[in-house]
Amino acid sequence: MQRRSVLATTVAALALTVTAGLALTGCGSGRMAALHANCKTRGLSWKITVLQAAPHSTHREARLSGVNKGSQPCVFDGFPSFAVHVGKGPESDGKGQGRTMPIDLARGGMVTTSLRYKDHGPGMTPADCLVSNDEAMVGAPRDRHQKAIKVRDEKGKKTRMNICESTIWMAPPAERTG
Repeated sequence: MQRRSVLATTVAALALTVTAGLALTGCGSGRMAALHANCKTRGLSWKITVLQAAPHSTHREARLSGVNKGSQPCVFDGFPSFAVHVGKGPESDGKGQGRTMPIDLARGGMVTTSLRYKDHGPGMTPADCLVSNDEAMVGAPRDRHQKAIKVRDEKGKKTRMNICESTIWMAPPAERTG
């Protein structure tokens, strides 16, 4: 009888320890994210950086980043909206590839998304592309508001995105540390 009581107490203590451990590791996950509001476009400071072109490639890489400037943490849940257009004319829209996970973005935290698009190739000029602009429209996931941001190169200088297709492919957003 005494042995069963000790065994039951040990099993209960072990179960409690495992449950507490799982709860602690879930703090940065979707469980904790459910406690915060969705990130809003106006609460994020946005930046688009066009990366240096790879030799002999017709595709170009860029990086979209957003920093939480709000007073509270927020949840970045999904792909951001992203579009480059010329006035009311043609436009290229961002389209996500892969699965996204909710990101619990602390105040000052940064989220980044890699972009890939078809650039003008050899023998072409930017005028031959569908869209060429030094500005892009961005928005937080699940927020209908958008914000215009200037396109920059890796050195911080103004540049243009010359996009020769209607789609800009986006990788799933990831939290950036450091």
